[in-house]
Amino acid sequence: MSGLAESVAVGVEEEFHVVDLETRHLVPRAGNLLQRLPEKRFTQELQRSVVEANSRPYVKLDDLGHDLTALRRTVVEAADGLGLGIVAAGAVPLVDPAALEISPNARYMQMQEDYQLLTREQLICGAQVHVDVDNRDLAVEVAHRVARWLPPLLALSASSPYWLGADSGYASSRTLAWQRWPTTGPVRRFASAAEYDQMVEDLVASGVISDPGMIYFDVRPSAHVPTVEMRMCDACPRVEDVVLLAGVFRAVVLRELHAIEEDVPMRETPMEMVRAATWRSARSGLEGTLVDPVEGTPMPAATVIERMLDGLRPQLDATGDWDLVTSLAKDALARGSSAARQRRLVERGGDLADVVDFLVAETRLDGWHPAFGGPVPRLDTSLLKGYDSVKDEAVIEGILREPYQAVFRVLDRLGPVELKEREAVRDRFMEDTGMSFRADGARAVVQEGKGKMPVDLVPRMISASDWKRIQGGMPQRVRALEAFLRDVYGRREVILDRVLPPWVVDECPGYRPSGRRVHPRAIRCTVAGLDVARDGAGRWMVLEDNLRVPSGMGYGVANRRLAAHTLPELDRSMVNDAEGTAALLRRALLAAPPVDDPRLGVLTGGPRDAAYYEHRMLAEEMDVVLAEPSDLEIRDGAVYAAGERVDVLYRRIHEDELLASRIGPGLLDAVERGTVTMANAFGNGVADDKSLYRYVPRLIDYYLGERPLLANVTTYLCRDPEDRELVLDRLAELVVKPVDGFGGHGVVIGRYATVAELKAVRDEILTAPERWVAQETVGLSTHPTFDGERMQPHVIDLRAFVCLGETAVVPQVALTRVAPAGSMIVNSSQGGGAKDTWLMKEIA
Repeated sequence: MSGLAESVAVGVEEEFHVVDLETRHLVPRAGNLLQRLPEKRFTQELQRSVVEANSRPYVKLDDLGHDLTALRRTVVEAADGLGLGIVAAGAVPLVDPAALEISPNARYMQMQEDYQLLTREQLICGAQVHVDVDNRDLAVEVAHRVARWLPPLLALSASSPYWLGADSGYASSRTLAWQRWPTTGPVRRFASAAEYDQMVEDLVASGVISDPGMIYFDVRPSAHVPTVEMRMCDACPRVEDVVLLAGVFRAVVLRELHAIEEDVPMRETPMEMVRAATWRSARSGLEGTLVDPVEGTPMPAATVIERMLDGLRPQLDATGDWDLVTSLAKDALARGSSAARQRRLVERGGDLADVVDFLVAETRLDGWHPAFGGPVPRLDTSLLKGYDSVKDEAVIEGILREPYQAVFRVLDRLGPVELKEREAVRDRFMEDTGMSFRADGARAVVQEGKGKMPVDLVPRMISASDWKRIQGGMPQRVRALEAFLRDVYGRREVILDRVLPPWVVDECPGYRPSGRRVHPRAIRCTVAGLDVARDGAGRWMVLEDNLRVPSGMGYGVANRRLAAHTLPELDRSMVNDAEGTAALLRRALLAAPPVDDPRLGVLTGGPRDAAYYEHRMLAEEMDVVLAEPSDLEIRDGAVYAAGERVDVLYRRIHEDELLASRIGPGLLDAVERGTVTMANAFGNGVADDKSLYRYVPRLIDYYLGERPLLANVTTYLCRDPEDRELVLDRLAELVVKPVDGFGGHGVVIGRYATVAELKAVRDEILTAPERWVAQETVGLSTHPTFDGERMQPHVIDLRAFVCLGETAVVPQVALTRVAPAGSMIVNSSQGGGAKDTWLMKEIA
């Protein structure tokens, strides 16, 4: 199982029937409804009685559930204003086909002419699930391999027992109507995407279908986005059932991808058996027997579902979905299918109008699962008035995610005026403690007590599951980079074995002769600061590795203290305690040198350094000496700081500045002898260079024999002719960075750059291509940030830390960095701010 399984996103298209609340019949009023709905999220379908909603892709099922809930709320509220009802089900019992109409679309009108009865009776709604598969050949292979596992999912979704006013005898009459089209059912095996695409072309050429959009296989590779799409399920009245389908289908896809990767032969199931199993699911739902995908024999539906989930345990564990999916499945089996619930209503004396009311109610409210924000009303607060962001961590479509509801109840009670007073409390605390960070232009400069890094009042929450992934993935990268540093300043086997081209090292600005003079037993990277970010789908990825003098650990602790002083009303009982950070750092520093019982010191540039507050704070809390270069001296080969002998200097000053000082040459000699250890070591810049970043996954495999647990952003090296050509062609789409840049300096974000800026960076790349890299633009998540009157979305990232001593340890502290309003560059030295970061505890 790939370590990146948790980064595979899943999305859903839901189709909704539009009914008249008086007659309970389908009505052709989707067009009126669509005028009230966001164009990017809702579209028309073949029949004017159907509206389709499109979720965004997410890696976490609870995020998907929140989005689906928000979309349902949006369409229901729009329908309320028109006297209409919304039904999420495979079919609606009360229908007058003569009163319905095809949507006013040339393609749909031609379909009506060509397919006649099929088009007139396309009075059905489905739930389609998309799962990321970024290789089209793999997508085609997976579409065939998953076929035998899908019929049980149809049974879970079955919600259409009534067809044109009568009981069909099936749990999913929609399936019977759907399978009349010429291009439905399971898809056979194809050798490649090219062969599959040729089949589609042949079908179009035959005249039986008019375009590739009429390929309606149970699973198909998307023609437009890198996904596979499952199309066989009924629309579901309850959101949690849709989330269940999405979680199980993703797990099935992941299992088959892993099998392909490991070259595990596929057990062929005849397509006739798949069709038979699909019929059985449509007939029985969850109330009868299903065809077991493994045995091919009839078994009770609950047994088939439970066996299927047990077989998917590795994939569901990898995505963090096991508890949620098994809980949702247990609830679904206990309730029975929607089809059976509808029939029970009639058996108790209800009629088909009552069934429609029941479906409207489940779609509207009763089917919303508390975990997905359903019963929670929109937060009525001026703080979030007009708040709009499509990639927000706290708000989805005007609905506040559950973890943030308690926080915003407090903030709402305080109101904007009191929050401004609390900002004044914050500022006084920072002045009293000397907590400062000031950026002036290109260089960060601090004047003690005068410069302040803006710390926002709204805390940022990192869920326990997300933090667990980050904690697991970061040490892996740092261990690989430590091995790389030892190797590249030694035997250079990584180059001899052609894992890296020599120029990546030899032409790197951070590759220094001083790196070869580090004692072989010293740890080179005692403290690493990794910048990670969450995109709109909830994927976590590493943006940068910082192995020279990463700052922020102390500020993360200080922000917690500041926030607790400023907003003591917030409940932090489920937040991990950050107070052990200095002790963890001290233990790592004690392990850094090749001597026993070492004496420690912190080496700083002094009060003029942007992060001097942090240097002083950490030195005080570790109870070690704080020294500037002018405080160092060498006696008999030993190093003294402010008169005290030191064996380890936690270096918070840039290498060039230190080595250029009067003490530099003697200090370098002492480092080579091992009488003093620099933490972090000289020459570490070669390991956090923007060019090397592209190869870190390869280094993890080479040095550790492991798969990467955290993803990289796709990176192009302008030195490479093919990459350079691609970058220049797509300059307006990419993010361009200097290889030796830091602090956000020199970064050009193509989609926001002016014509002049793009021309300037193009000229720079052509003049010195080795100095530039480009990356795909990642739509970083946003977070509510108080602007003095209300909340505005600001782009954020996360800097978390690894202390590498006897083992690699991730302290329970992280620094959320906040971009200035309207900016995509998240960096303190670019005028950004910070937030108190809540790393949530796991619930026992």
